[in-house]
Amino acid sequence: MPEELKRAREMDGVVYNVHDRNKKALEFIQDVTSNAREVQNRVLDEILSSNADVEYLRRHGLTGHVDRDTFKKVMPFITYEDLQPDIERISNGDTSKILCSQPISEFLTSSGTSGGERKLMPTIDEELERKSSLYSLLMPVMEQFVPGLDEGKGMYFLFVKSEAKTPGGLLARPVLTSYYKSSYFRDRPYDPYTNYTSPNETVLCSDSYQSMYSQLLCGLCQNDEVLRVGAVFASGFIRAIRFLEKHWTSLCNDIRTGTVDSQITDLSVREAVMKILKPNPRLAEFIEVECRRRPWKGIITRLWPNTKYIDVIVTGTMSQYIQTIDYYSDGLPLVCTMYASSECYFGVNLNPLCNPSDVAYTLIPTMAYFEFLPFNRKHQVSGSSKLNSSDQLELVDLVDVKIGHEYELVVTTYAGLYRYRVGDILKVAGFKNKAPQFHFICRKNVVLSIDADKTDEVELQNAVKRAANHISPFDARLIEYTSYADLSKIPGHYVLYWEIGYNNDTPIPPSVFEDCCLTVEESLNSVYRQGRVSDKSIGPLEIKIVETGTFDKLMDYAVSNGASINQYKAPRCVKYGPIIQLLNSRVVSKYFSPKCPEWVPGHKQWYNNN
Repeated sequence: MPEELKRAREMDGVVYNVHDRNKKALEFIQDVTSNAREVQNRVLDEILSSNADVEYLRRHGLTGHVDRDTFKKVMPFITYEDLQPDIERISNGDTSKILCSQPISEFLTSSGTSGGERKLMPTIDEELERKSSLYSLLMPVMEQFVPGLDEGKGMYFLFVKSEAKTPGGLLARPVLTSYYKSSYFRDRPYDPYTNYTSPNETVLCSDSYQSMYSQLLCGLCQNDEVLRVGAVFASGFIRAIRFLEKHWTSLCNDIRTGTVDSQITDLSVREAVMKILKPNPRLAEFIEVECRRRPWKGIITRLWPNTKYIDVIVTGTMSQYIQTIDYYSDGLPLVCTMYASSECYFGVNLNPLCNPSDVAYTLIPTMAYFEFLPFNRKHQVSGSSKLNSSDQLELVDLVDVKIGHEYELVVTTYAGLYRYRVGDILKVAGFKNKAPQFHFICRKNVVLSIDADKTDEVELQNAVKRAANHISPFDARLIEYTSYADLSKIPGHYVLYWEIGYNNDTPIPPSVFEDCCLTVEESLNSVYRQGRVSDKSIGPLEIKIVETGTFDKLMDYAVSNGASINQYKAPRCVKYGPIIQLLNSRVVSKYFSPKCPEWVPGHKQWYNNN
């Protein structure tokens, strides 16, 4: 162990035993997954007993001591729209016990990337401790697969968003901003697993440019100590690489001279960086040489040679970035460690070195009370909040889900959400003891639709992935995409916006992009293809190629309108007028499918449940 690490631990006054702590964390996982039903019953009992006198439960006829069976019989499962009147009362300053017996400490906002209003999720102070406990499980799990992670640092690109206040004075901010600004993150005791290259001040800087620049600068200064790199989402990690590609000359100058660029005006950031930054012409020259080399294949392992893996979310729509990250990292393992949302933190990946397509999250039974609404792609459940346990579909308990089946996640939380439909569609992959493990499939209702057709997020992702193979022979790749159902003409048609990355000057013939259009259509379901071929209710699919940097502009727009840079994900389907205008203003060429896709009359509809 490095001497500086020993001294830091001694200064902290704590006898630190990583092995013992890891052992206890793994024993905890073993215990709660082995006794998942009992733990879940206890969690629901705790939630109901602590909130027995709240207005929301009384409104549904539940008063005093409420048993689990009565709760399940009486309580409907709901969407955000059902909860909105209560949320508005709380946000306007009503401090009565509406949803929770404990005071609502703040609201956690959804990412707000689709153009609609952001959702406000109530939370209470004790939830921070519950989230912190889940974070504490990640590295003990990881250490089983990649030992020695306590002997170096992590370079993570973490960001905050400035808060807003509701009319009643409560903070409203993204969940990660809340966590990073809490004492659990800011005042955390020394821990080799949370020993980051980025000082707290650089993470807590609300200026995204200054934050990114200073975090990259600190990461480059400590490049030999970095054992793992990451961000929350794969898209954020790619953005950091592009930032480096644009600003490496300034970063090298800072390292060479031991000064911080004048554009970094936040004094606390400058002071924190200066504690790390020392004149190092040799390191500056090394970085300069590597950044000048083209192409940038393997740039991560070239600049941070001791990196063992990349920690980013690459499930769901983030899977489209896998190829790009593999290119920049020279194939380092991609690790998805945890599953969480603004509503609740859910679980962890107990097999972190698995292939990204095999990632399965084990829900930790202590985090909330989990139920599951069976999901059928053929007969999607209506978004109506009127469904309850007396309807045809009944909620399934955590331990009773079936392998291979898909479900919509429903949670009851300590902070006042009762049978709340999260909107995530999960597929049961297996079990850890008695606790199920889930593949994240998609967000519910992210679809394109012109007529009777319904195209969900996963289907679109797979179709685009197949189509993008046509441009690979030209040494080009699909960087980013989104979609739009254009109803301005009859019949309406699907529009895909593609941003392409070119590694050389070889032009791509128009016929190739037309083949891409047709491949997308051939990959879509038979209802869509029937609409194209027989019903003529859907027009030819269109691909619009946009200028380089368009999706960065799209993110900038979203952030300027309140989205969190830390939570931002490019929307896979856009409907909001200003976003469509922005995309259309940057179109450089457009192509249509040259003919109808194949469709066989009478062929039975096949739904992909794989």
